Formats: sequence, structure tokens, C-alpha cells
Amino acid sequence: MMGDRIRLARRKSGYSLRTLSVAIAGRVSPQMIGKYERNESLPRSSVIIALAGALDVSVGYLFDRWDLTLGDIEFRVATNASQPARNQLEIEVEVLSWLDRYLQIEAVLELERPDWCFPPESWPSCIGDADVEESAENLRTAWKLGAGPISNMTDLLESRGLRVLCTPMTPTVSGLTCMASSSTRDCKFPAIIVNQVHTLERRRFTLAHELGHRLLQPDNPDLTDRERWATRFAGALLMPREHLLREVGQHRNSLSYQELVEVKRIYRVSGAALLNRLKELDIIAHSTLQYMFQSVARDWKTSEPAELEPADMRGQFESSSRFERLCYRALAERLISPIRASSLLETNESAVNHILRGAIIEKGATEDEGPRNRHVNSD
Repeated sequence: MMGDRIRLARRKSGYSLRTLSVAIAGRVSPQMIGKYERNESLPRSSVIIALAGALDVSVGYLFDRWDLTLGDIEFRVATNASQPARNQLEIEVEVLSWLDRYLQIEAVLELERPDWCFPPESWPSCIGDADVEESAENLRTAWKLGAGPISNMTDLLESRGLRVLCTPMTPTVSGLTCMASSSTRDCKFPAIIVNQVHTLERRRFTLAHELGHRLLQPDNPDLTDRERWATRFAGALLMPREHLLREVGQHRNSLSYQELVEVKRIYRVSGAALLNRLKELDIIAHSTLQYMFQSVARDWKTSEPAELEPADMRGQFESSSRFERLCYRALAERLISPIRASSLLETNESAVNHILRGAIIEKGATEDEGPRNRHVNSD
């Protein structure tokens, strides 16, 4: 509801009721803003616009047309690191705004509700590492992934009903997972947010790790091994046992730097994740793992060797494209206007028109291609 959105955005911005009243030039009193937040009163349109400006959010965000709520929010932070409360609120506001726009375009296109229907009730519970490996294999079978590497984790998850957002966060945060609910659309689905400042290898592993948290069902929900199991699930999903054994062999006493780099490229994972996976499968001994991290891989826990994605393009590879694609689909079908598209994409109208024309040019459209392209260009 609007009151919940105002309260969340106010806390994100660091305002008290009094200072927010001052920020909107005293249009309403602090007491009245409190009534808005408790959903005891609705602000008039001029106040809504003023609040959105002061809180640095869109007017659409405050309206909360889908009655969206986020539950089961879990941030993943580095060991001994803490996520500032203010930063958490900023991310929550961004996620709600993004999901609101996502649901808007899905409703325009009359797509099916984005319900999350996995895992099924028959999905086995976890009591040990073997069950985690089995869960990863079962998922590959259920989703028909085959036995090889996964080329694009973002596309895979979005094709299965999850929503993925890549956004800059503090370096100590890998990402977060949550369950989004919309009473208006009567649906519930998970969303995973990954840190854009991290490498592609790390983002892919975070996606698989967060998926593991959604799928694994420990008999004891307070089990301290929960994080370790999610990590093992991610490794098993991205580097399936039988495929990895064929690539590197059943047992190794040592591995060269170049071999490790080539194998990590196959699975599109970090060098450190690859080494840990080799140890999990007993391909290398613990002593070998220690030696590798003390020699050729001594910096791999803090820096990535032979990154798949150039540092100046961080966040552009395997980015989430479904939302943008749906917006341009609706625009091409004239279900939304360029102004509406620019609002959904949070860009300006000229940029939308430029991209639309550029996409046609890049496909080599010519006058000889007939009326279809002339019709599209008439927009």
C-alpha cells in the first residue's frame, strides 16, 4: 500500500517525519505524513509528486498498483562483513520499483502470472552433501539442462519464473534473494539480485547459490551447514560431476595455471570455485588445494585470473534482458507509447526511439524489404 512505500522510502532517505515535512516545503505536517504511512489517509496528487521528488523515487513507485511485498529477504555478505541498514533499504526500494515495472509490462502483454512452481512437493529434503549433489542433478534433469556447462545463468533463471536484477552494491555484498508477492495479480515468485561490481564468474555463482537456497529443504531449517550446502549446490549445478571428471580426470596430484584457466572458461566460474569443486569431488586432495592457493592461485580468492568480462564492461555480460525485451515487444505491437516505454525503462523518450531505430538498422533493413519495415519505421 502507498503508506508502506512512503515509510520505506523515507527510511531509505534518512528522513524523520519532521525533516521530510520540511523537505516538501511544509505542504503537509509531520503528523499528516505519519497518517499517510499508517494508511489512515491518502495524500493529494500535488503532495504525492512532492514526496516522490524529496524521496528520490518515482510517482509510480508510491502508488504500488500491484500491492507488492518482499518476504524472506536474505542478504549475502562476505564473512565478518555487515550490510548497512540504509543500504539494505535502498536496495529494497530499487527492487520494489523494478518489480512493479516488470509486472506492469507483463500485464500489458497479458502474460501468465509469474508464479514460482518449483520445487515440487516431492522434492527430497537434505540431510547431507550427497543429497545436495542429487538435488543439483535432479534439477538438471527436471529443467532438461543436459550434462554440460550452463551458458547463461540469468536467461535460465528468468525462463523458469525467477526475476533477476544486476545492480551496483557495496563490494562486501554478493547479492540477495527474496520472495515477492502481489495480491493484485495473485502471484508469488522469487527474485535474485546480484552485485554488478563483481565479476561475471562470481555473479553466476551467486545466482546458482541463491537458487540453492530456494530449492534445498533442510530437515533442520536452523542447520549451520545451510550456507555450505547452497555453495555446494552452486558448484554441482555449474560444474556437474561427470562432465568435470571427463575434463580433468579422476585423480590429480597437480594442475597447471593454464589448464585451470581453460577449465574455468568452460564452466564460466571463478578459479577459486573450480579448485574448491575439485576438492569436493576428491579429484585433488586437501593438501593439493592448499598448495594451489599458496602458489599459482595465491591471489585467486581476491582477484580473478583471466576474467571473462572486461572490468570496464562489468555487469554487461549475461545481463537480464527479458524485461527490456518485453518493453520493446509491447512498443512494437503499439500496446504502449514511447513515453510509457521510457518510463518503464527509466530512460528518456529519445533514447527509446534511438534504440528502436538502431535495432532496425542493425538488422540491415532496406526499402527493398517491403511494407513490413516501412510500417515499423512509421513509428
